[in-house]
Amino acid sequence: MSNRREAGGLNVENGKRILFMPLDERPCNYEFPFLLAMGTDYMPERPPLDMMGHKKAPGNTNRLWAWLEQAAEGAHGAVLALDTLLYGGIVPSRLHEMNEEQLLERLARLRGLKADHPELRIYAFQLIMRCPQYSSADEEPDYYEDWGREIFRKGFISHKRDLGLATEDELAELENIDRRLPKEVLDDYLGRRAINSALNRAALELVAEGVIEFLIIPQDDSAPYGYTARDQEDIRERISELGLELRAYMYPGADEVGCTLFARMVNRDTGWIPLIYPRLSSLQGAFVTPLYEDRYFYESLKYQVLAAGGLLVSSASEADVVLLVNTPGDTMSEAAVQGRPMPGYDVLRNIVELTEFGAYMLFHEGKPVAVADVGYANGGDLKLIRLLRQKNMLFSLAGYAGWNTSSNTLGTVIAQSMLFLHYGRTPEHLNFLALRYAEDVCYCSLVRTEMNNGIVESMGLSKFMLDGQRGQAAALIRTKLNQAIEERINGEDGWVEIMDCYMPWNRTFEVGLSVSYHPVSAKHTAGQTV
Repeated sequence: MSNRREAGGLNVENGKRILFMPLDERPCNYEFPFLLAMGTDYMPERPPLDMMGHKKAPGNTNRLWAWLEQAAEGAHGAVLALDTLLYGGIVPSRLHEMNEEQLLERLARLRGLKADHPELRIYAFQLIMRCPQYSSADEEPDYYEDWGREIFRKGFISHKRDLGLATEDELAELENIDRRLPKEVLDDYLGRRAINSALNRAALELVAEGVIEFLIIPQDDSAPYGYTARDQEDIRERISELGLELRAYMYPGADEVGCTLFARMVNRDTGWIPLIYPRLSSLQGAFVTPLYEDRYFYESLKYQVLAAGGLLVSSASEADVVLLVNTPGDTMSEAAVQGRPMPGYDVLRNIVELTEFGAYMLFHEGKPVAVADVGYANGGDLKLIRLLRQKNMLFSLAGYAGWNTSSNTLGTVIAQSMLFLHYGRTPEHLNFLALRYAEDVCYCSLVRTEMNNGIVESMGLSKFMLDGQRGQAAALIRTKLNQAIEERINGEDGWVEIMDCYMPWNRTFEVGLSVSYHPVSAKHTAGQTV
């Protein structure tokens, strides 16, 4: 075992079983926490994939509960997505037709689980139902294709109106929406929101009772005003009434929470509170509100570190991990347009200094260094990756992430870097780094953009409907990924091999990858060209 693990003073027995109930079957939920746990002395277990459902089709909740109740015998801990146990997954939570009583009955089974296994440590998370700002039924009810934007704007403006903040133009827009938006559509949407919010509050009761040791209520695709923000207020009030502020957190995020809670469990088991020093690329970056979120970046960073069991500190000298944070200079853009960045990206941030500082900390001071690449939404920063590669830092990092939302990235890299403190530079750690570079950088920022800019249409497909999980589109993506990895990632400190490439939801937004890291010597020995 690594020196880091010994230095950390861990006292974890080999073979502690940890159960994962994923939020859905996508790799970010089904694979990422499991892959991180594989590099530890915990024994991760999860339900078979055929129980998990597919996108809008819910998982088999009867089988999932039966699996959990059987697997709990002798298990040390469980990280549970309550949306899966209640609704069958994250997307089905927005589509279900169940009433509150049915769902409360399901949730109550956790009391029996804890009663039968009182030593089982239960960490759980349950989302506030999102309200996207656009019209699309890809992950929402069918009527969201026609009325999604109006539903969001009605909630957003109504909230501002009640706070006395709405403009005259917004009030006029609200009147127009009220005339056009069908009552049955709004009633269906708000009825389901009310049920889901009631289940959020019911989960807090389980925390108060000690059934759930720690709960995160993440906000997927949130905004400062609107239905999601109103639900936050309601749930926050209940947290305060029950005195649960230290045991129930609420902040932006979703698909990263399984990783966060596993890192928290490891840290709590060992009694170690990792200290994180964040070094930002921009002075104003702390005050940027990331896309799809509702607050300044730095406020979410605090919660992400706390939720994983750590604390922020004000200097590198006292830190266990130096977290290089690549923020926007002022306003966040999508990674797909980073070839034409807004002036703030070049003028109001300094990724050269960020890289040089990280290299100094890593190679001269011997500090573990990780990178939270949140300069853009939905993909890594190609300039930053080029600088890290030139410094031969890519496979020496304690963690890297740059995918989807800012909070998705933060939770992933914070969890990986904390596990690195415990277990060091294991093969599993290197493989996870390789996966992040292949997916977050090469796919999200390069290949996906290229595919969406005409290629899928030229194949007679669309970015929302490809030709299957492993069709011609997936084969082309794999070829393009190999090229991008060779050009952008492979270098003196290692190379990445793609073992599998598929499209989990038959669309371009996410990719399923299995990759392996190899040192340069292995590439020469194998005679392979990636």
